[in-house]
Amino acid sequence: MAVPDEDSSSSQSRSSSDTKGKGAYYLAKCVLKGSAVLQAVHGHLRSSTSNDIVFGKETSIELVIVGEDGVMQSVCEQTVFGVIKDLAVLRWNEKFRAPDPQTLGKDLLVVLSDSGKLSFLTFCNEMHRFFAVSHLQLSDPGNSRHQLGRMLAIDSNGCFGAVSAYEDQLALFSVSISAGSNIVDKEMFYPSENEGDASSRTSRGIERTNICGTIWSMCFISKDDSQLSKDACNPVLAIILHRKGSVLNELLLLGWDTSDHTIHVLSQFTEPGPLALDIVDVPYGSGHALLFRVGDALLMDLRDPRSPSCVYRTSLSLLPSIVEEQNSVEQSSRGLDVDDEGSFNAAARALLELRDSRMEMSRDDDPMNIDSECGKISTARLVCSWSWEPGNTSTPRLIFSLDTGEIFTMEISSHPDGVKVNLSDCFYRSLPCKTILWVREGFVAALVEMGDGMVLQFESGRLIYRSPIENIAPILDMSVVDYHDEKQDQMFACCGMAPEGSLRIIRSGISVEKLLRTAPIYQGITGTWTTKMKVVDSYHSFLVLSFVEETRVLSVGLSFSDVTEAVGFQTDTCTLACGLVCDGLLVQIHKNAVRLCLPTTAAHPEGIPLTAPICTSWFPDNVSISLGAVGHNVIIVATSNPCFLYILGARSLSAYHYELYEMQHVRLQNEVSCISIPQRSSDFRSSMSFINVSGGGPGASLPAGVDIDNIFVIGTHKPSVEVLSFSPEKGLRHLSCGTISLTNTLGTTITGCIPQDVRLVLVDRLYVLSGLRNGMLLRFEWPATCAVFPSKVSSRSSFISSCFTNVDASYRKQKDPVLTGKQYCTPEWSEKAEEKVPVHLQLIAIRRIGITPVFLVPLCDSIDADIIALSDRSWLLQAARHSLSYTSISFQSATHVTPVCSVDCPKGILFVAENSLHLVEMVHTKRLNVQKFAIGGTPRKILYHNESRLLLVMRTDLETGLSSSDICFVDPVSGSLLSTYKLEAGEIGKSMQLVKVGSEQVLVVGTSQSTGRIIMSSGEAESDTKGRLLVLCLKHMQNTDSNSLTLCSKPGSSSHTSPFREIVGYATEQLSSSSLCSSPDDTSCDGVKLEETEAWRFRLAYQAILPGVVLAVCPFLDRYFLASAGNTLYVYGFLNENPQRVRRFAFGKTRFTITCLTTLYTRIAVGDCRDGILFYSYQEDPDLRKLGKLEQLYCDPVQRLVADCTLMDMDTAVVSDRRGSVTVLSRTIDLEENASPECNLTLSCSYYIGETVMSIRKGLLSYKLPVDDALKGCDSTDTRFDSAQNSIVASTLLGSVIIFIPISREEHEILEVVQARLVAHPLTEPVLNNDHNEFRGRGSPAGVPKILDGDMLAQFLELTSLQQEAVLSFSLGMSERDSSSSRSVSEPPTPVSQVVRLLERVHYALN
Repeated sequence: MAVPDEDSSSSQSRSSSDTKGKGAYYLAKCVLKGSAVLQAVHGHLRSSTSNDIVFGKETSIELVIVGEDGVMQSVCEQTVFGVIKDLAVLRWNEKFRAPDPQTLGKDLLVVLSDSGKLSFLTFCNEMHRFFAVSHLQLSDPGNSRHQLGRMLAIDSNGCFGAVSAYEDQLALFSVSISAGSNIVDKEMFYPSENEGDASSRTSRGIERTNICGTIWSMCFISKDDSQLSKDACNPVLAIILHRKGSVLNELLLLGWDTSDHTIHVLSQFTEPGPLALDIVDVPYGSGHALLFRVGDALLMDLRDPRSPSCVYRTSLSLLPSIVEEQNSVEQSSRGLDVDDEGSFNAAARALLELRDSRMEMSRDDDPMNIDSECGKISTARLVCSWSWEPGNTSTPRLIFSLDTGEIFTMEISSHPDGVKVNLSDCFYRSLPCKTILWVREGFVAALVEMGDGMVLQFESGRLIYRSPIENIAPILDMSVVDYHDEKQDQMFACCGMAPEGSLRIIRSGISVEKLLRTAPIYQGITGTWTTKMKVVDSYHSFLVLSFVEETRVLSVGLSFSDVTEAVGFQTDTCTLACGLVCDGLLVQIHKNAVRLCLPTTAAHPEGIPLTAPICTSWFPDNVSISLGAVGHNVIIVATSNPCFLYILGARSLSAYHYELYEMQHVRLQNEVSCISIPQRSSDFRSSMSFINVSGGGPGASLPAGVDIDNIFVIGTHKPSVEVLSFSPEKGLRHLSCGTISLTNTLGTTITGCIPQDVRLVLVDRLYVLSGLRNGMLLRFEWPATCAVFPSKVSSRSSFISSCFTNVDASYRKQKDPVLTGKQYCTPEWSEKAEEKVPVHLQLIAIRRIGITPVFLVPLCDSIDADIIALSDRSWLLQAARHSLSYTSISFQSATHVTPVCSVDCPKGILFVAENSLHLVEMVHTKRLNVQKFAIGGTPRKILYHNESRLLLVMRTDLETGLSSSDICFVDPVSGSLLSTYKLEAGEIGKSMQLVKVGSEQVLVVGTSQSTGRIIMSSGEAESDTKGRLLVLCLKHMQNTDSNSLTLCSKPGSSSHTSPFREIVGYATEQLSSSSLCSSPDDTSCDGVKLEETEAWRFRLAYQAILPGVVLAVCPFLDRYFLASAGNTLYVYGFLNENPQRVRRFAFGKTRFTITCLTTLYTRIAVGDCRDGILFYSYQEDPDLRKLGKLEQLYCDPVQRLVADCTLMDMDTAVVSDRRGSVTVLSRTIDLEENASPECNLTLSCSYYIGETVMSIRKGLLSYKLPVDDALKGCDSTDTRFDSAQNSIVASTLLGSVIIFIPISREEHEILEVVQARLVAHPLTEPVLNNDHNEFRGRGSPAGVPKILDGDMLAQFLELTSLQQEAVLSFSLGMSERDSSSSRSVSEPPTPVSQVVRLLERVHYALN
């Protein structure tokens, strides 16, 4: 099979910096999907018994579950390539759903999106993602308020559904019993689309009573089971309607006569009193519903829909509360002032749905109308979220959250004298919950708007907090830093708002909590293993460290003490393998012998009660052992010269006396490179096993003739992987063979393809993983359609011809082997025993993950456990995926790794890196690799100060003292505030930047001293606003008190003492109570208390009042800095490099308010709220007493409301706007020198994200593999600079992080064709059926090239090799051909290997 050409493909990784003037080529990849949850539903989506939750997050969906420990775990997250409007679950109902095998017994996820379609999705366990079953076209794509696509309601029985527009229109549909994959057989629009339309899509005789107004809420009214006959069931839909100019809202009941094909308004209900907000059906309530109003809730009797009535009223303002009022709750309800100019509050609220969008219906759609006032804080209690108890069919019980943050329950019960409503006391108090879900086992998922949500649980009549649901949205600012030279970038981000504002440290990859680290005194480690004392033990008992000429055994626990002598392992040799052969018997394999040991009680409480361990050994005949493996009741060793494979067993001779004996040996044709024995299927299942993605569906299937309890796999120098089996009755058999023959695109055989490690994995199906010595990773599977084994084969099978040259069939007649008391009889072996023809394994997937040998280490002793793939870096390989899916582990490069499971650290991992042992805890089911520091207020701006290695954070909305804003130094290790500078009372911080003055740096700060609106609706600045410009010196104050030093001692090392007695503190990524750095008294990574030995302070050096709010400041040319106030741009400088002597050198005006500034060398880029991006130059006046000149050079050709921008070079800018687009603009090459500056920038390319990008930063990101350097012999530093200096990192309001990677023109052409085929292929097409080209190009003029979609391209790596070939050979339609015009579709398809090579680079870099 052909694989990427290392020699030729590297030449294509040239930077786009050499394509100046020829177009910019980028690939955009979302490395962290948004965490703001806008919708949440639950159902049986993976199987009929699974309990799943789906989060709708604007542009992605995430499937999560709540574990038994109350921790929310992510199963999968999927980009939908569209904007989600609403979610619902269509319950499985065999009466109304055809028995489609793909969806049998499972609920369907129903998604309403901007595609104009209603999409029915099912979860595919094999592909580990959602696929579309059917789409229902409702309207044209877009977001018009008059088009269907705002709100979705599904009947609780899974029979009917309804979709509404924002205003005036809705549609009903019925689920088919015979339509198959179409799901929907009838759909009715109300009012009809066209007057007098006789089509089946509309009714002929709809009443003229209209629903003109805004639809706020709707639901179906449930009926008795006796009414669920398809012919007799006519649905009743209840809606809350707000008519323009009306004081009260109406409750309308609509009836759909499915036989007559008509929709009628059955009744109308309006009661004087508070404003009605929501209507909620009571499940199993047979015609009852709850009407939530401001301050109360009405239980409605709708059994007769023509005569609705209220049977019970509950006042929400009189509900009892057990928690006193907190001011922070009301503050969290205010509009988020996320923008520097303080005027984008309404846009932020609409995006994050802080207020229901129905409240924004009457607003103007002009994107420049950004100055509406914040909404008033509600003083009346109202229900903001609710959820019914699942499975309660007798007494429906509702949990609901008020806008005060209080959580109550409501129970509805039937009595002879009527329906009763019982309200509970307040169970819990937090921030108001935007969404609340009551799931299985009493768990409740409570999601708040701008902070972490919670998993709660009902226990003993109380609601108990279990775990957080992390939410980093909105990201208001960020700084990308290679902190402490850890060789991997991390992002420091300002997240959330008061009172939940926090500083977050974001990293890609799997979250790792660094617990302990030894001194770097462990040179020459050759292997690490952990073993148990008994097979059924939950935790490991021993840690084995092998050195070049030494072996040490440590007990696993709090102390990790050396117990080598008590275990009995030979200490003066290098251990090749070790393990537990059966309860109480440990085996050590070294080059001269196999040693069986019975540890004493000194090593383990369940050891033998003797003073010394009992040991026995088995020695091969005049050969050395090259490698081995230990499994349950079997030991396998191999020799290299000659090549033999030995099968050994252990038997008991008397009490505490055992012997090792040979059961069979064979001579091999090829030398063995690795051996792996899977754990027995009946072994204890560790808690570190991966989530069962099938959700409790059908169990895994085995190939015919394969018994998982007696098979093992070897790798050979042929090279190949061979699956063998051994049983005392049938001896050694050859089951399957996978030959490794890889070539590059030039047809040259790739060297180094010898397996370094192999593993058998059983998740849904049995497959073989192999890590090669050249850094490649392979996956083999049994053929799906072939007959696995013929029934009869004469003479010797290919077991001999393909793998073995001579079989020693003289199976030795031994005494009955006894293993720990159980008798196993060994029959006389026969050479003529029936043998089978081995199956040729199919090579499903190939990936390169590095250039060093790949080791495969399961996370636990389970055949379905996730696996750590260790090469140049550590990767977590997800065993449940159908191809090869791996994510980097957020840890430095390591040489060895082993899981360490103990009572104190059940999910521990021991890495060997830089001659040190690192004990970490990896929670690979954690949703986000994020560390949180709650710092109070709302963090607005963040900078990293290199000299102090501290963070500078600007905070607003503070509640302490007279000042509501300050600037502070923050320790990035502990999150503690070290020093602060408070702004004046009523003053709000808006901007800050570090500026160089001579050899030092000062902090330039811009503020607002005005209240109210600062920008007019036209985009111009208000004339009566003002701000302050400050220059703060950063002073280092050294503490000379020697008593304040706290140093960690480092005792001398000894070869027979516990390595963990030399532990020193290490900077943690995920602080916890078990971490050495988690308390205020803990030390930093160098063992010194930073806040006690040194301090940094602020000192005011200069200040000035400016006629406008200072929304942006920026350094310029190492001698100046820029500041904007309203629509005025100022150039300031320092005289004689003195921060106290600041002079204004120039100023200029724009037409509209300036929102951001950035510079590069002599180029100045200005972004405003209407004209987009403007390029300026500054010319000094020779006479320093006179002002210089600011001259506008180029102008944006498109009106845009700029959010942020950065300059890639002197003539290229990357700009984000408030509509969710990122655009690259550059100077036109053939522009004449005297050309007008109006509209003379060119739109090079654009990318619609669907989320507002708040911050754009340059990042150093290399998208090449280490093999590029190894084969090209180039300097990696130079390549990193050339190829990666123009990478862009962007963060959004919804918590997403997107990276834009520059690529070459040749790479862009190749991947553009691949993307076009991925968009069209059924396996990878947009799941909501969006027009991908239209979606990613939204908001840009026609003809502007699109930035490549890395999320779409990433799906290519998730496919098997056959699926990848099918995608590349997929025939495109005419529309797809038009969208992929850069390369002729008539050209032969690009080789799979070349595409994989390019995408592997991106995947390697982003992880």
